[in-house]
Amino acid sequence: MMMKKRNWLALALAGTMSLSLLAGCTTTETQAQDTASGDSDALVIADQGIFSAGGTVITSDGTFDVSNYYTSRAGSTSHVDHANVLYQIPEDATGLPMVFLHGYGQSRMGWMTTPDGREGWSDMFLRMGHSVWLVDQPRRGEAGQTSVAGTISTEPSDQTWYTQFRIGTYLDGEFTYNEGSQFPEGEDILDQFFRQMTPDTGMDSANGDQNIDNTVVAQAVAAAIDEIYERTGQDSILVTHSQGGIPGWEIPRYTDHVAAIVAIEPGMAPEVDSEAYNALLEQDIPVTFYYGDYIGEEFTDVPAASMWSMMAASADTFTEAYTAAGGNSTVVHLPDEGITGNDHFMFQDLNNDVIADHIENWIQENVQTTEETE
Repeated sequence: MMMKKRNWLALALAGTMSLSLLAGCTTTETQAQDTASGDSDALVIADQGIFSAGGTVITSDGTFDVSNYYTSRAGSTSHVDHANVLYQIPEDATGLPMVFLHGYGQSRMGWMTTPDGREGWSDMFLRMGHSVWLVDQPRRGEAGQTSVAGTISTEPSDQTWYTQFRIGTYLDGEFTYNEGSQFPEGEDILDQFFRQMTPDTGMDSANGDQNIDNTVVAQAVAAAIDEIYERTGQDSILVTHSQGGIPGWEIPRYTDHVAAIVAIEPGMAPEVDSEAYNALLEQDIPVTFYYGDYIGEEFTDVPAASMWSMMAASADTFTEAYTAAGGNSTVVHLPDEGITGNDHFMFQDLNNDVIADHIENWIQENVQTTEETE
């Protein structure tokens, strides 16, 4: 159920909390004058809210008995498998809406801030004139209601994911950083980073099952994008990360309101001539892939380098076929652009603003507005 919209006349967002009120005010009168004159760095939000999209309703067998309502679940319903969307619209919205879809073990929090409390991509793209729509995918975060009973593992795994994410590894009882790393350092920062991990309520991870129902995710996010179109009259730029990139390719099968896809180190690119590939091509959706550093066999001290090399190669295969068929696809390896030291979480690295600017430049050069396509 959608929360009632709240209009804020002058809402300034601190880097650590995208929903906080004018942070760091010292002299109210001066702050108000600065905001009115446009001299302040305050980020002014015209509208914000939260809603759920997609999903289904399941019903248990039997007949509901109100006299036994507390202990019996017979004849009851459950609203499940939806996406949850937190949105913010800047006062001066000039760009297309941007929908952010997180990856494995994550939630929308990763787009909103960094482990060391700097500004996240959601605020950065708001400043660039885009409304942002931050998704918790089905069975994750604030969209935890599920039709599938998972069993959450309590087995420790910080070191595994830290190494897989190419931040560094763990040696002699300490977390290390890859040479030239842009990931912020410090024990307190790592504490914040690990605590943003979020379990999937529908995953039987306690028994080693890490499968995610990509169709459930794709349909729910497509429903969110359709809702965004109803509210704004604009198609959306979909930004995916890691595991979220896999259902991300499927989303255009269920909506025709995707303006472009920015895939941040997706798990894999879609197979050529697959249903997802054909939907992208038929709708003429521009695609770009972004990959960070420490990918390739030459990085012998980075255990995950070769695995990510294989994943990135799928983007090259896709791009070659997609462009040959008349589509628009590019693969950006940040080191080739002179942007080095980035890991799997480039949107939380110290140079996340540089990468955000690079993406915005790609958007300006490759993505048409809804009005331009009509």
